Amino acid sequence: MVGHNVCLTFHSGVIGRWLALALLLPLACWGQGALNVGSKRFTESYLLGEIVARTIADAGEARASHQQGLGNTAILFAALKSGAIDVYPEYTGTIAFELLGLKHAPGIDELNRHLAGHGLAVGVPLGFNNTYALAMAEERAAALGVRRLSELVRHPELRLGLSQEFLNRRDGWQALRQAYGLPFATVRGLDHGLAYEALAGGQVDVIDVYSTDAKIARYRLRVLEDDRGFFPAYDAVLFYRLELPQRFPRSWRALQGLERRVSASHMTAMNAAAELSAQPFASIAEGFLSAPGAPAGAHRSRSFADALFGDDFWRLTAQHAVLVFASLALSVFAGVPLGVWAQRAPPIRHWILGGVGVLQTVPSLALLAFLIAALDRIGTLPAIVALFLYALLPIVRNTYTGLTDVSPTLRESAVALGLARVTQLTLIELPLASRSILAGVKTSAVINVGTATIAAFIGAGGYGERIVAGLAVNDHALLLAGAAPAAAMALLLQWGFDGLDRCLIPAGLRRRSETGRPRPRGRT
Repeated sequence: MVGHNVCLTFHSGVIGRWLALALLLPLACWGQGALNVGSKRFTESYLLGEIVARTIADAGEARASHQQGLGNTAILFAALKSGAIDVYPEYTGTIAFELLGLKHAPGIDELNRHLAGHGLAVGVPLGFNNTYALAMAEERAAALGVRRLSELVRHPELRLGLSQEFLNRRDGWQALRQAYGLPFATVRGLDHGLAYEALAGGQVDVIDVYSTDAKIARYRLRVLEDDRGFFPAYDAVLFYRLELPQRFPRSWRALQGLERRVSASHMTAMNAAAELSAQPFASIAEGFLSAPGAPAGAHRSRSFADALFGDDFWRLTAQHAVLVFASLALSVFAGVPLGVWAQRAPPIRHWILGGVGVLQTVPSLALLAFLIAALDRIGTLPAIVALFLYALLPIVRNTYTGLTDVSPTLRESAVALGLARVTQLTLIELPLASRSILAGVKTSAVINVGTATIAAFIGAGGYGERIVAGLAVNDHALLLAGAAPAAAMALLLQWGFDGLDRCLIPAGLRRRSETGRPRPRGRT
């Protein structure tokens, strides 16, 4: 019995340390005077976001934090309105058509009149227009005689692969299809960073591109002429909260210094440095700010070792650990009582077990999107809540199973000794079920390490930040630099819990679990 009490005390201490880690690490990472910069999940937005963040940092007034690759326009707009970010690079056509639902793309002054009610504004035109377009491989387009968008009508056999945002935005595919009377009823959704490889591999015939994409020349693509003038101007600007110039006047003056400094040729060259030479976004931004006339010098491509042990390694490791351990601690505190309740209350057992089972069937991104709307914020909080919900099933079910497997004879003996139900639970049933419970916690921890990579899509950081960036530029070294440490963390947790199992679970309970019945000891 003393061993069981020690076991419970040790469990409580471990859980307490997990909770302390979950609470203290975010506090250690937060600071006063932070100015949060956002970016979308494609190369150009990463680069512009990094330029903006470094410009703010150089001003010396605020700590710049770049929330990379947050997702599509709707997520960035929601983050800006909620105050989760303060500024991000955007395009006038996107703001006018996608966010405000206007029928034309007005100037900055008119856009600001529409945005004032949201507490937002646009400013600092960066100096280039990056419009949407459709493109085909040059040889394929020449063979079919296609130069204009209107000529696609004659070729309904073509296979289209379009980015998910272009498929769903108001000024995207559906409006383009209607304007040109295009016959393609079914198109394939692709990540923008992978579309060029799909086109080169012959898997699709037509993709959507940005006019400053570096891969247009590399893959020898023909950009189809917008002969009906469907696409408006997409001038690059800074989209910011109205309070930003007042809160950070020196940083704002520094940002105004970026006006008209980024030409289309500069932007294309920077995109090429990231996508074709695998240079880090930070070094490209630093090179542009120090020498705008030569934004992309000749550097060797990034190796896997360089990407793995980059400057962001410990920051991403800390963020990933916070996501995993904070959500796991919450899951333990909620899951064990739910498992006990399910075992003790047969009328609601199916509701509890069924409920946590249903949570596992909800797609990760769908749950994150729902939590962003429900909590009205992006970042760490919705990510931790999502991981907490996903981690419940193994803990609840294993707690329930472990308690159910406790011998009825032991329960009867406890009743005969006059022990209260709470005492029976804490001194007999939970210690006997401890190995099953610990196995459920271990399963949840290992699953959470992998699932936490999805949190990068909403700005929660972690190793997923590298995976998302690697997808954006099709950089296999960067992808592996995110996946490898996540796998290593999962293995370390697996081994750590195996060690806890050997240290905390009495040998008799381990033998009983392995054989299915108690092993006799000594003489009877």
